[in-house]
Amino acid sequence: MDSVEMENKKTNNNNKKKRYSTFPKFQCFSSNDDVPASEKPHVAGSFDVKRDQDQRPTHLIVMVNGIIGSAKNWRYAAKQFVKAYPNDVIVHCSECNSTMLTFDGVDVMGKRLADEVISVVDRHPNLRKISFVGHSLGGLVARYAIAVLYQKKIERKPDEEICECDGEESNKSFLEEKTRVKLAGLEPGNFITSATPHLGSRGHKQVPIFCGFHTMEKAASHASWLLGRTGKHLFLVDSEDGKPPLLLQMSSDSEDLKFISALQSFRRRITYANARFDHLVGWSSSSLRRRNELPKVSGISTFTARLIYRRNLVKNGKYRHIVYEATSKTANPSLENKVARNRTIEMEEEMIRGLTSLSWERVDVNFSGSIQRLLSHNTIQVKTYCINSDGADVIQHMVDNFQL
Repeated sequence: MDSVEMENKKTNNNNKKKRYSTFPKFQCFSSNDDVPASEKPHVAGSFDVKRDQDQRPTHLIVMVNGIIGSAKNWRYAAKQFVKAYPNDVIVHCSECNSTMLTFDGVDVMGKRLADEVISVVDRHPNLRKISFVGHSLGGLVARYAIAVLYQKKIERKPDEEICECDGEESNKSFLEEKTRVKLAGLEPGNFITSATPHLGSRGHKQVPIFCGFHTMEKAASHASWLLGRTGKHLFLVDSEDGKPPLLLQMSSDSEDLKFISALQSFRRRITYANARFDHLVGWSSSSLRRRNELPKVSGISTFTARLIYRRNLVKNGKYRHIVYEATSKTANPSLENKVARNRTIEMEEEMIRGLTSLSWERVDVNFSGSIQRLLSHNTIQVKTYCINSDGADVIQHMVDNFQL
């Protein structure tokens, strides 16, 4: 009798294993265990991530969270950067615009971030270069912050250890250093945005969750005040002091702030955009394209997407969710679309023209076939590894293509 019971128990356990194997497996932070990095918390919850050893990294990477986010959203990505470049980078995960503070407006948040960056740079006199990585709203905040930093002429004393060289060579490098554009006294490197609504959220299918219904888009625009000043900025309904909407102002240089010149100072500008399943930010907005310029991968099957992916990314087979890569040249005015028929699309066109006057590297992501595809807006960032782990290859692509 005992042997029969044992056999039944064994059979039940096997059935349970089979039943559990049909459900998706989520891993919580298991991939972070081998990253030799330490976190140093600072005021307001921000923290720096760098190698445990006493190194003197020269490249600062500032990571900026999206709406109702926090510094912790970038923890996974920050550790991957430090793992890849342990002696070269220090990653600062900003917290000056967290949770409810993200409703204060892009301009207010941008000024806060600029002040925070200056304080971080002051703590690390060995720094020489600076890069920004922003997710969602964080990309817009970073764009405003670099314009503020661009206006501030901050000089830094050269590091003695770095400048130990012969007189003639030293003078030459010093002159080159003086002529370069600096942000917070540092040389701009990479400017990276991930699922950022560069063209705002107003109408014309820029927020996919509204399914393109004009009535829903109009209602959302009227209710933008629920997100404070930030909502007004995103839906282009702000008109303070008779000026154009802020995002429209940010697509060109003005007397007060040089938004395009600040962006131009970076060696690289890169957008990572969800081609499908991002219910908050439209593909054209996050990739800085007109809808008729989008690659034909948004409505295709997973199988077809893989074929396109194999054709375009033969060398990069490990990035399974990246379906398209392209480097754009600056916009050609003679080839630009005609001015659109209504004010919303007209503003969108003006923003595209201004921002694409610079070259951008565009990386399109598609989580089709993934159990986490409905969370694509956060998965592209790996906001929480437990439920967004499928975006790890996107972060790895970001890390592998980063220029020191």
